[in-house]
Amino acid sequence: MPKIVFIDPASRRHEVEAPAGRNLMQVARDNSVPGILGDCGGACSCATCHGYVDSAWLERLPQRSETEAFMLEGVPDLRENSRLCCQLRASAELDGIIVQVPDEQV
Repeated sequence: MPKIVFIDPASRRHEVEAPAGRNLMQVARDNSVPGILGDCGGACSCATCHGYVDSAWLERLPQRSETEAFMLEGVPDLRENSRLCCQLRASAELDGIIVQVPDEQV
């Protein structure tokens, strides 16, 4: 099973196993990762699963959809590596991906 590493604002690592195909927001919620709320349940309509993907992984990710880009416009600290975890699916290619949880979500 792929491993996903979430880093919370206190720099604590949360390394969790993710069933292939499951979105990273749900994986975080399943494992009680602080700050990944997913209030909309993964419908890409709230941005409470915002995370900063480590730059080494960005080229492996699909492009942001128009909907994701629109939702990200409302986050307090938008960066080039900002992604919504509900829009990223665990896969063998993403085994070891690192996602930083923004300060404002905790």
